[in-house]
Amino acid sequence: MRLNELYLSGSLENKGPMESYMKNHFTFLGIKSPDRKRQSKDFIKASKQMPLSELFKLTKEMYNKSEREYQYIAIDMIEANVKRLDWEELKKYSVFVQDKSWWDSTDAWRKVFGLHLLRCPDDKERVFHHFYQHENIWMRRISIILQLNEKENTSTTLLELAILNDINTQEFFIQKAIGWSLRQYGKVNSQWVIDFTNKQNLTSLAKKEALKLINQ
Repeated sequence: MRLNELYLSGSLENKGPMESYMKNHFTFLGIKSPDRKRQSKDFIKASKQMPLSELFKLTKEMYNKSEREYQYIAIDMIEANVKRLDWEELKKYSVFVQDKSWWDSTDAWRKVFGLHLLRCPDDKERVFHHFYQHENIWMRRISIILQLNEKENTSTTLLELAILNDINTQEFFIQKAIGWSLRQYGKVNSQWVIDFTNKQNLTSLAKKEALKLINQ
């Protein structure tokens, strides 16, 4: 399978608003998510038959494209193939978290790594430590929100480590991640979140996000 076998058709009507929404960090073809998934469906289906080495090369090719939709499709593709990848193979893809980085691609990659944890829970600590204390803020954002889908299986030890490591980081997307991770865990253990926010000196943004549902 080759990248030139993927034919994408965007809309000028969508292009401008999509670029504005992403603060003009990226060029877009103008393809909204449902249409992107429709246009790439056969391509992604075919990717499941590719050798893993070719899958990585194809992801790299898509990341070399300037239009943002190609990065989204690359992540969709790896999500569709995640069951084929053990941790040693999957962790190679974390290089793309650090390429053309922004909250949209970071959070999509987080979902991929989170799906691996649901399938292979024994990998949780080594996956976490791959991102924890990384010099790259987007990698660290993943360490903070890695367990969003874990519910009662969330390791509060790892969650606390990730948050405390960045508790004073004045990066908006880090502080939002701290609040998001706590808000999500608060759905299953609100008392722990209340106690944690009372004990720690969180920023006003992180605390507001953390307690948003609890304070309703």
